[in-house]
Amino acid sequence: QVQLVESGGGLVQAGGSLRLSCAASGRTFSSYAMGWFRQAPGKEREFVAAISWSGGSTYYADSVKGRFTISRDNAKNTVYLQMNSLKPEDTAVYYCAASLQISHRGSDFGSWGQGTQVTVSS
Repeated sequence: QVQLVESGGGLVQAGGSLRLSCAASGRTFSSYAMGWFRQAPGKEREFVAAISWSGGSTYYADSVKGRFTISRDNAKNTVYLQMNSLKPEDTAVYYCAASLQISHRGSDFGSWGQGTQVTVSS
């Protein structure tokens, strides 16, 4: 398993940007596909974006397509989520997760971070 720690959350006005980072421990980071999920108060966790181990394949939820970009730096054991044109409905706790295969299903991810809060004010 890999240990994950997210950072970069905060309070931003609508239309602004944030970049989340997820640092992974362990030498096998490059073997894992990575994903970002989010959970808003009173709502179920939802898929945001995923990236393959090489970075060659990416997937996005329709709600963030064109605004968010997932990327990774295997040399730094880090995955990023660049969030632009933020909306109040993007407010949630954002989690990164690791999986042996790229997926949009949370059940396919075996390791999770503790989450970072993103709040978008209108």
